[in-house]
Amino acid sequence: MKKKLTAAFIFAFSLVLVLAGCGNDKASNTSKQEKEEKEAEAVSGASQTSYTPYEELKDSYDIIIVGAGGAGMTAALEAKEKGLNPVIFEKMPVAGGNTTKASSGMNASETKFQKEQGIEDNNDNFYEETLKGGHETNDKEMLRFFVDNSASAIEWLDSIGIRLNNLTITGGMSEKRTHRPEDGSAVGQYIVDGLLKNVQEKGIPLFVNAEVKEITENDGTVNGVNVLFNQTDEKTITAKAVVVTTGGFGSNMEMIKEVRSDLGDYVTTNQAGSTGDGIKMIEKLGGTTVDLDQIQVHPTVQQDESYLIGEAVRGEGAIMVSADGKRFSNELDTRDKVTAAINELPEKSAYLVFDAGVKSRAKAIEQYEKMGFVLEGETIEALAEKMNVSAEELKTTLETWNSAVNSKDDKAFGRTTGIENDLSTAPFYAIKIAPGIHYTMGGVKINTNTEVLNKEGEPIPGLFAAGEVTGGLHGENRIGGNSVAEIIIFGRQAGVKSVDYVNAQ
Repeated sequence: MKKKLTAAFIFAFSLVLVLAGCGNDKASNTSKQEKEEKEAEAVSGASQTSYTPYEELKDSYDIIIVGAGGAGMTAALEAKEKGLNPVIFEKMPVAGGNTTKASSGMNASETKFQKEQGIEDNNDNFYEETLKGGHETNDKEMLRFFVDNSASAIEWLDSIGIRLNNLTITGGMSEKRTHRPEDGSAVGQYIVDGLLKNVQEKGIPLFVNAEVKEITENDGTVNGVNVLFNQTDEKTITAKAVVVTTGGFGSNMEMIKEVRSDLGDYVTTNQAGSTGDGIKMIEKLGGTTVDLDQIQVHPTVQQDESYLIGEAVRGEGAIMVSADGKRFSNELDTRDKVTAAINELPEKSAYLVFDAGVKSRAKAIEQYEKMGFVLEGETIEALAEKMNVSAEELKTTLETWNSAVNSKDDKAFGRTTGIENDLSTAPFYAIKIAPGIHYTMGGVKINTNTEVLNKEGEPIPGLFAAGEVTGGLHGENRIGGNSVAEIIIFGRQAGVKSVDYVNAQ
């Protein structure tokens, strides 16, 4: 009896340590963990999720999926649909990863929702605009597959109850191809909730607090993983294939500084689990990487909480003004160019300014209000006072912008998208922003079958990867809305191709 009580105490204590985010910097990790749990609570209504209990762990599965973000859960659903038994291991206490932080939407072209709303779009335009946004450095084969499978990804989500039929636009795009939930709310948590619901309904085991420490292999063929459960119990689990969907390394500042020393002082919008584990494990197996130094800095980040203000706010009509109350850039240029424009300002920060109309169309603003980011004024003058900018300058800026919207001619900066509605409906709002680390575009090299490639360009048998852990698709600059598309498109492909591999053995 005494031994049982002691074991129970140790187990309970280990859970407390995990939930507290213990690590090399316990205080820092705890603070970050608490902040993320509050964010998820505000977005999802604090819905309680039950994950697979440790007692149900098996020694072997058909396919092991490392990481329970959007790509991982998508891969699991496709594998299950094709008759195999996948398992998902997630090192954090909750599923979702960086997917929960996605705000703007999911890009796709030639979709049924575009057609229903009279939006004429085509895959070639989507391809060319993404290639241009990436400065022509994208992996063209990966990009072609991505674009051509984007509409079917939207259809697939819709078929499992995840409807993205509210359309907006993001920087670098010429058409409304950014798909959002019907009510215009943030896309990330909505997709995570929907995928998780399907994972649970299909009976796919999903273990949290399950940190994969190593991918195992035998004679060059991947055959399983070593997993540390609740930071106390390490086990080897075997499988016929492993799919790595661990995300990028946007929260690993040491790794970032190794490849981009100039970003050492930036805040990061990434969740605490984005530490590059999958990249490191794959490199140990002989996998190669691409574009690790290509790290995207997002222009609109609330600095106090390192919280991304989604591109949909600008897509629905917001403008940016400097500390003197004036516009200074095309707000919907590509992210690298908007970031550069902000960094050229003396204060290296700016304000997003919008009205009640934008707020009604971009539902994510409700979350920003809950977090205390939004300044409000019943008049332009009242807002200017709260922003500590010249009321006269701000009023002139808005009048000039509204004239540009009415004439559909932004003579000042040549903005051509997100100008359907002027900013004239009180109340008026502003959010102070500055650039922050947002996305690591580099990662492990894969082919369009999501097979991980070695230095000779050959697939590592039994090893697949999808999502932000991979590199090459985005080149030197990612278009807003393409990361959510990537995790679904290539997550599906990883599920399908890992099944094909297992069935061929």
